[in-house]
Amino acid sequence: MKAVGNTVEEILSHIPSARIEAFNKLHQTIVDNLPEGFKPAISYGGLGYVVPHEIYPAGYHCKPIEPLPFAGLASQKNSINFYHMGIYSDPDLLDWFVTEYPKHSKQKLDMGKSCIRFKKLEDIPYDLIGALMRKMSAQQWIDLYESKLKK
Repeated sequence: MKAVGNTVEEILSHIPSARIEAFNKLHQTIVDNLPEGFKPAISYGGLGYVVPHEIYPAGYHCKPIEPLPFAGLASQKNSINFYHMGIYSDPDLLDWFVTEYPKHSKQKLDMGKSCIRFKKLEDIPYDLIGALMRKMSAQQWIDLYESKLKK
């Protein structure tokens, strides 16, 4: 399901009513815990949390006009999906998250490489997502991103 809107505010205003409370709470949790250097923005047509060009002028290598993506949030057909490139790129961060998840949610972790799907909105582990967002600074993400590009 493609996001509807050209600004963060427009996307947030088009979330289905059954999900709006959980989606907005998750978005606010992410924003409240974003380290300095990241900002909410439109990223590849959706709601993203990025390193803006003023901090990382090179942008994303696949499409330099786009700011460097770090995380994202989307309302899909059957779930709210949260994307985090740090857990995709850093095995230690992934291990930490997978270990911590059962302490924060009764639901089995439903996860792809960087995507965490929340099908039961009442079991979204907001505190864990907040902690995850605080685990990596913008400079750490840039350094990790660049180290992966050089391989």
